[in-house]
Amino acid sequence: MSDPVARLNEALSGRYAIERELGEGGMAVVYLAQDLRHHRKVALKVLKPELAAVVGAERFLAEIQTTANLQHPHILPLFDSGEADGFLFYVMPYVEGETLRGKLDREHQLPVEEAVGIASDLAEALDYAHRHGVIHRDIKPANILMHEGRPLIADFGIALAVGAAGGARITETGLSVGTPFYMSPEQATGDVSVGPQSDIYALGCVLYEMLVGEPPYTGSTAQAVLGRIIQGQPVAPTEQRASIPANVDATVRKGLEKLPADRFSSAADFGKALADASFRHGEPASVDTAPAARSWKRVALGTGTLAALLAVALAWALLRPAPPAPVSRYAIAFAPGQEPIDQVLPTMSVAPDGSAIVYLGPAGSADGQLWVKRRGVLQATALSGTDGAAAPTVSPDDQWVLYSVPGGVGVQLRKIPSVGGASITVADSANANGIIGGAWLDDGSIVYTDNSWRLRRVPPEGGRPDSLWSPPQARYVISLQALPDSRGILFGLCDNNCGQIQEIWVFDLKSDEAHKVVDGAVAAFYTRMGQIVYVRPDGGVFAAPFDLGSLETTGPSVPVLEGVKVDAGVFPDFSLSRSGTLLMMTGHGSSQAMQFVWVTRDGAASPVDSSWTFDPGDANQGWSLSPDGKRLAARIHTDAGNNIWIKELPHGPLSRLTFDSAEDRMPHWTPDGRSVTFLSGRARTDDTLEVWVKRADGVGEATRIFGMSRTLAQGFWAPDGSWLVLRTGGIPGVHGSRDILAIRPGTDSVPKALMEGSYDEEAPALSPDGQWIAYTSEETGRMEVFVRPFPNVNGGKWQVSTNGGDAPLWAHSGKELFFVSASGDVMSTALETKPAFRVGETRKLFHVEQDIATPNWCCQWDISLDDQRFLMVGLAGAGSVADQRTVLVENWLEELREKTAKK
Repeated sequence: MSDPVARLNEALSGRYAIERELGEGGMAVVYLAQDLRHHRKVALKVLKPELAAVVGAERFLAEIQTTANLQHPHILPLFDSGEADGFLFYVMPYVEGETLRGKLDREHQLPVEEAVGIASDLAEALDYAHRHGVIHRDIKPANILMHEGRPLIADFGIALAVGAAGGARITETGLSVGTPFYMSPEQATGDVSVGPQSDIYALGCVLYEMLVGEPPYTGSTAQAVLGRIIQGQPVAPTEQRASIPANVDATVRKGLEKLPADRFSSAADFGKALADASFRHGEPASVDTAPAARSWKRVALGTGTLAALLAVALAWALLRPAPPAPVSRYAIAFAPGQEPIDQVLPTMSVAPDGSAIVYLGPAGSADGQLWVKRRGVLQATALSGTDGAAAPTVSPDDQWVLYSVPGGVGVQLRKIPSVGGASITVADSANANGIIGGAWLDDGSIVYTDNSWRLRRVPPEGGRPDSLWSPPQARYVISLQALPDSRGILFGLCDNNCGQIQEIWVFDLKSDEAHKVVDGAVAAFYTRMGQIVYVRPDGGVFAAPFDLGSLETTGPSVPVLEGVKVDAGVFPDFSLSRSGTLLMMTGHGSSQAMQFVWVTRDGAASPVDSSWTFDPGDANQGWSLSPDGKRLAARIHTDAGNNIWIKELPHGPLSRLTFDSAEDRMPHWTPDGRSVTFLSGRARTDDTLEVWVKRADGVGEATRIFGMSRTLAQGFWAPDGSWLVLRTGGIPGVHGSRDILAIRPGTDSVPKALMEGSYDEEAPALSPDGQWIAYTSEETGRMEVFVRPFPNVNGGKWQVSTNGGDAPLWAHSGKELFFVSASGDVMSTALETKPAFRVGETRKLFHVEQDIATPNWCCQWDISLDDQRFLMVGLAGAGSVADQRTVLVENWLEELREKTAKK
């Protein structure tokens, strides 16, 4: 039985019944459980397996008993502890309410009286525990529960029990007992023999944060925080908030002294100082001078005044905020053979502290693999075993890289150490319809989407996921980003093909509800300045103030950046770390000027008409050459919407064919070249697309040919005009819903299923003689190209590609089938159809350069009548690969601050 909850429930049968997971901390996973003996709700905490293995059951249970007798109104008691089926657990009351961490996230700063009251209660509780020989060692807002306005310290003594039981071996698990922002200097230097003064120091940090709004020492990494704790000096609270009473300021400063001996001798003294309006710390005592010494007093006063002024000047120099770090922007240089691979998927991420980037680069196979490039190092390091990966994301502690990879039916979510090593499967049911990866929460858990597009949450080591939220019907999740402190998830939501609706939503992990935040965007990131930064399909970047409490924007959006490359109009090559490091790829987005190009078999590109550029909109638009090769039908985006246009080649006029306000896409010429079929939802009130046709000369109205309850993603005529070949669009929640059908209008009442089942089949393409159908299927675990007879598809099946394949395209000769490999290479496979079908040699023709759109799944390329040139789309001025660069911007938040400042 691998499910930990099921194992626990079985092991604890008759004692506790686990209802659901509440969260996860550095040492334990917390579950809401029912105490069956006493008929009450409890919080049952289970030590993480790797920690339990080091600590050992006997020693842990012996040490934790020292905390069981603590009875104080501001200490959450320990009800029970034990070992069950290898799990070490302890049980505490379940308290309705929030932690002090949640309260501070919402309110930022507390009223002085409230902060002092909470600190006084905590001091009482700590003094009680210290007098009973128990040190907490991990006082922090997340371990303080707020119940009816009064604090309760949770996990009292658990860190001590773990540390005492595990000894030096704790470091083997990667656990650090204590939280960096609230660690005392002695803890930061690794001294395991800490005493009550460490808790007093942490209490000073908590009070400082309640008053000022942030801990006394901050930094982008744990190492930076610890360094400042050891060597730095905090800014006095009154310097940041003048309303703080002098005795409260003095109490905090004494509590934060570097040496334990310089702090309060007891937590009780800390509380007394808070209540004593006359308490001061670090100020010189006044001297009552005799009259006979008045002449000397003048001299002493002058000297003292000078000394005081020098002291003030020195203090100002030491305590003034450091000047903002300069913004540095540069293109990243990659060693030969380690350059990023351009894919229509998320392929890059920056570490939270900005010290490294992870990207998809070359590999021995055609799929590419993940690479890690660290700051200041020319050579990147390959993460072996990540072939075919997409959507890399670095964990909050920089220790792991999460990524998606095809596996079995669908996509696996896996993680691998950032320094390399064995990967671990986190989830098997990740969404295969749009590889978007997952989002790390600060508690280590991971949110991702399954094949039903539902948001799901899984523990960092994998296991049984929780279902969080399901999107509205016919809506698809396209990006995921976590908010701080596991507050929620920002995600993109769009309609079928993301053609008309692109929105940013937020899921609230407290209320389990989601709502829309921003229109017209595909991905969003939260900054520590209290903003969301979001990317539009056209590559523009905007920022808006955002409240973490209400999860709403609180002001207008401001443009802050442009020129970000957005693949397929959906996946921006853009990553923003919490430390403020920006990683992006510059280049064309979906609304920048594009042009049609002819690409020869050796990859040389030249414009079809250098005087004409256009906006293709999103990537699923499609275009095709007329049977005589003289005209081009294309879906083009203008202010009037997405419509079908006809271009006379090479330098003839451009005329608009369709005029409806509804979405039109995927044009195909009829076999006689007189009309154009296309997909449109003009007769529907939902997002369903149907097949329509209109004369190419524009005469008459468009006519509906075929429609069904399911939306269509392709529809085109067989060469003899007898069959209409169809491909259905995906259905949210139904994996394998992309099927290939065919119908003879006027003869058949319902379509005939050609390829359908538990796998997705896409990109049907008929041979010039109409006897063979090529298509892609994921039945092998990833998309490959296959060929079958048509319309009798059960007469045989041949696999054409072997290392991933997409967008099959027949040569007019019928003797070649072209497709695009997983690494972006155009491949040619020789075919024989007589006397029997045979797949011949496959060879690479050329690699699709970055300034040319890589064909994917359908209708994004065509071929000239002589089979020597491919019609493709590229950035206006094809060949300008240098325009696409991987750019890193350090301290970008300073630039953002200036651009969003109110004028």
